[in-house]
Amino acid sequence: MRKLIVPTLVAGLLVPAVTPAFAATKTVKVGDNFFVRPRGVPTVTVSKGTKVTWTWTGKNLHNVTVTRGPRKFHSGSKKSGRFSRTVNRAGTYTIICTVHGASDQSMKLVVR
Repeated sequence: MRKLIVPTLVAGLLVPAVTPAFAATKTVKVGDNFFVRPRGVPTVTVSKGTKVTWTWTGKNLHNVTVTRGPRKFHSGSKKSGRFSRTVNRAGTYTIICTVHGASDQSMKLVVR
């Protein structure tokens, strides 16, 4: 009986250590007056627990601001760099750049 307990215990301890290495990530481009692409309001869909990283590629000042959704968050306004958020609550997030407003720079983030 003792031989069966030890392998089961060891296997149970290894699984939690391996799981975080497989966490999903998604990169979203922040261009001059757009998210993802220059036209339209893009929708990006991810699973709960995904780390979403917005990467500034333009030259102008922008930010990432949730105006509607299960959880609000906001990056600082900047001209370059990155902003990341791990999304753990399911739902639809409306995201805009407050420098340019929803009509010029917005996106939807759907978390399932």
